[in-house]
Amino acid sequence: MGVELYPHNEKAYRSVCRLLAEKGRAAVVHPTGTGKSFIAFKLVEDNASARFLWLSPSEYIFKTQTENLRRLAPGFPFEAIEFVTYAKLMLIGEEEISGLEADYIILDEFHRCGAEMWGQGVERLLRSHPHARLLGLSATSVRYLDNQRDMAEELFGGDVASEMGLGEAIVRGILPAPKYVTTVYKYQQDLEGWQKRINAARAFGIRDEAQRYLDALRRALEQADGLDVIFQRHITNRTGKYIVFCANVEHIREMQSHVPEWFGGIDENPHCYTVYSEDPSTSKAFGAFKADESEHLKLLFCVDMLNEGIHVAGISGVILFRPTVSPTIYKQQIGRALTAGDSATPLILDVVNNMENLLSIGALQEEMTTAIQRMYLQGEGAEVVTERFEVIEQVRDCVELFRALQNSLTGTWEQYYQAASAFYAEHGHLNVPKKYVSNGLCLGSWITTQRLVRSGRQAGRLTEEQIARLDSIGMVWTNRLETAWERNFRYAEAYYKEHGDLLVPVKYVTADGFKLGKWISNLRDQYLNGEQRTVLTEERVARLNAIGMQWDVYSIRWEQNYLEAAQYYKEHGDLNVPVGYRTETGFNLGAWVRNLRQTHAGKNRNRPLTTEQERRLEAIGMDWGNRFESQWSRAYEEAARYFRQNGTLNMPVAYRTPDGFALGRWVYRQRNLVQTAGKNAVPITPHKIELLNNLGINQK
Repeated sequence: MGVELYPHNEKAYRSVCRLLAEKGRAAVVHPTGTGKSFIAFKLVEDNASARFLWLSPSEYIFKTQTENLRRLAPGFPFEAIEFVTYAKLMLIGEEEISGLEADYIILDEFHRCGAEMWGQGVERLLRSHPHARLLGLSATSVRYLDNQRDMAEELFGGDVASEMGLGEAIVRGILPAPKYVTTVYKYQQDLEGWQKRINAARAFGIRDEAQRYLDALRRALEQADGLDVIFQRHITNRTGKYIVFCANVEHIREMQSHVPEWFGGIDENPHCYTVYSEDPSTSKAFGAFKADESEHLKLLFCVDMLNEGIHVAGISGVILFRPTVSPTIYKQQIGRALTAGDSATPLILDVVNNMENLLSIGALQEEMTTAIQRMYLQGEGAEVVTERFEVIEQVRDCVELFRALQNSLTGTWEQYYQAASAFYAEHGHLNVPKKYVSNGLCLGSWITTQRLVRSGRQAGRLTEEQIARLDSIGMVWTNRLETAWERNFRYAEAYYKEHGDLLVPVKYVTADGFKLGKWISNLRDQYLNGEQRTVLTEERVARLNAIGMQWDVYSIRWEQNYLEAAQYYKEHGDLNVPVGYRTETGFNLGAWVRNLRQTHAGKNRNRPLTTEQERRLEAIGMDWGNRFESQWSRAYEEAARYFRQNGTLNMPVAYRTPDGFALGRWVYRQRNLVQTAGKNAVPITPHKIELLNNLGINQK
């Protein structure tokens, strides 16, 4: 059986073939869950004698795709494909790139090629293969966090074979219409912020009106159902699998602490899994979640995973705890619950944790409305399958009150622009302090918001005309902190180009005095402590990843140390390393091995060793007892061998074994220890005494 395409992908495939023949390039922009990777696999199958180079953000995405294909299309010609990650492509030289033979190049998740270093690798590849035909696949061509760059235009010159949004896919019945439930969690801090804005308002009329809306909003929220009630009401598949999207590692821990409270009414013992590595193949928890077919509720808590390329079969729904201003990520998270060809109604529980995100669902509904209108205008009204999906707004009244509160405190864009013009006329610039207020308008905050909206870091829309008008009065779109970050990134980039990595010593200072090591260390702390949404935006994380950033330095150091240990084993045949032993590179291998044994025994606070790490160490001779215990065991084996051959341990004190071990002296010491057990300052365990008595240690 060959590759079979859904009708919507069959139509897209025909368009791809036409564009590849005419232009040599084509892009497909279809939402998550619609099976767009099979379009590329069909191209491979139909051109099996050609050579395909397949690029993807991670090996795991490609592995998952091929696993699905092996199940659905046995006999597929995988030998026609050479796979390379964007990260690897970035690192290989010009000669090796030229040696990559390709008649076709597949750019999976091609919007990721906008990252600076990954993009450079792709550019070099395309320059060295000018005649290769190019196919791109992505759920979106727009990089919302990168000034809304359209990668379909940059890479494919706008030659898009097929484009479909998430809303249209639902309207056409390609993806199932979900049951969408909204509620609010942890809103108190937001209300405090709005109270401060009301108190700061200068106009009494505005202040009084806003206060009435805020008081009504507070009462409505206090009367809303708790999450335990909402989850029990809507999670009807009590043995189903649900993906819980969180903001960061700290947020995961907070959410998991509420599991008994929120989910106990559904299952007293739900199976919870946690994944937050960039590559889910390294996570046993991810595999266990996929394999779990128990009669329990299954919850997968994740950060920055499953956003693209990876589809998990049998998902009953998603729970959105993570606020995001990126439409791409929002739709990707929803898409985890939607699969083409699945007739079940997936559940989306949108548990927003700030007031602004109350309005998030509106964008998807608007996209569906636009798609319906366009289809009727184009005479495709008969193909409309779903005009709306079930939205259960637990906070419907809250949404209306929140909109009214916003409107009561927010002036129009034109009012703020006039205030900005007046500020520019007086000061000659728009470097407005963030807390600056002009005639009751929070001008400083508004200027900051315009920058965030244009960069894609905050929801909103600026027209080209509005941008031009702000430019005319001196708007600088990057603020001081952004400028500083870009400068620091250039230092990191230069270090990477010189050293090939970002394993920067903490005390490293550049030639002109910048403390690069400290800056890199702080970034890692922010990332691992779950603070990446403040300084480390998604785009910045991607840019750092593209120049070799390793967030978990412990794992890198461990691998380096393991190689030193493996070399010692190769030379000595064991890991009985003296504590003070240093390798030729100056590494204190003896101390490291001792610490490993202490960690294994739970005698220190180091990160526990994984099962895989323990297995690898044992493969190169690791004995988890201490070095002296290992030596005693080897000596005892020599004594037992002598006893088997001679029937006694009576030997001269100066006796040595054929390989030079001073066995006579060792037996003499052990006999003294056994005879003086309990009296001697040097202890000997009862187990050792028993072993020695079995050899007749005291027999003459």
